[in-house]
Amino acid sequence: MTPYGSFLYFGLLLYLAVAVLLATLLGVASRRIIFVATLAMLVVQYGIGDHGIVASPLRSIARIFAFAAMQWIVAALFLRHRAKRISRVAFYAAVSFASLPLVIEKFSPGGSAHIVAFMGISYTTFRALDVVFCIQDKLITELPPLEYFSYLMFAPAISAGPIDRYRRFHGDFRQPRDRAQLLTDLDAAVERFFRGVLYGFVIAPLIDFYWMQRASAASGLMSVVSYMYAYSLHLFFDFAGYSAFAISVGYLLGVRMPENFNRPFLARDIIEFWSRWHISLSMWLRDHVYGRFVLAAKKGHWFRDRYVPGYFGSILAFGLMGLWHGTAAHYIVYGLYHALLNVAHAMIKRPDSGVKFHLSDNTARVITFHCVCFGFLIFSGRLF
Repeated sequence: MTPYGSFLYFGLLLYLAVAVLLATLLGVASRRIIFVATLAMLVVQYGIGDHGIVASPLRSIARIFAFAAMQWIVAALFLRHRAKRISRVAFYAAVSFASLPLVIEKFSPGGSAHIVAFMGISYTTFRALDVVFCIQDKLITELPPLEYFSYLMFAPAISAGPIDRYRRFHGDFRQPRDRAQLLTDLDAAVERFFRGVLYGFVIAPLIDFYWMQRASAASGLMSVVSYMYAYSLHLFFDFAGYSAFAISVGYLLGVRMPENFNRPFLARDIIEFWSRWHISLSMWLRDHVYGRFVLAAKKGHWFRDRYVPGYFGSILAFGLMGLWHGTAAHYIVYGLYHALLNVAHAMIKRPDSGVKFHLSDNTARVITFHCVCFGFLIFSGRLF
């Protein structure tokens, strides 16, 4: 069943909400509530279709558990090895094995990836890799199986994020929740739920029906430009609406996931945009790809110019971002497009760039908005 995609799904969530509230008031431990709720939601999402029972519910659910078991084994073995000694080979092996199902899903020809693929594999793989990176940095010293499973397969956000971090999740998983905290969480859950309704079920459908579909059906340059704006706004409200629903259910369960959007179209430059758009993904790439590459390059003196590692780090991070969305040409070009925008911004901002001009905040926002919208036009595939 598509999460947050039908009123039937929300009806089933109502039963979950009642059960969670009763369990919390009866003093059931937060970690048990999170684990059981995750199991129940996984069964609904992967065992029940939008119009009834899926063709092979047991196979779909078994695939999920096999993926989670494999990821835990990889992380647990690496944790045991890391506790004894530092080994680059072991680290690269752990990263490779944790990434393997996603790589198979992305690059298998003819749809043969159905053996390992499931809705949300991209997001869960990045969660699994977060654990591997933190083990390498000795930020994680234990990995209880039930807690790891609850984190990795956290059902409210499994199919489209946000991409949570294990150490942040660990605090919520272990923290007792009294009635006062429950009321605070419910207040946040209700606010984000209605934001999700407004974005996902009101604004996004109106943009789609009255603007994007008509622009898509028309031809000519102006129709493409109109479609670019329509698609950009629809993508934001649809995706931000989904994230609001996921965060809302997370608060209901006592898991306070990070916000994924913060008025991105008000960004004054491309760097600020990526601190406002799909924040959990951009921060993941910043910490685990860009930051690690730049640090390694500077320690190894790979480049004479101290700014060059940042340029290549941006290309690597955004190139991976494009591939993470898919292997189609428009996804790869989208990633490289944003890499070039970030590199150009960094080069202009260099103290020795020789570029001296000042833009007002509003002018900068307009320019950034159009650069971003053109990127979304690439992402949509309309140009290909």
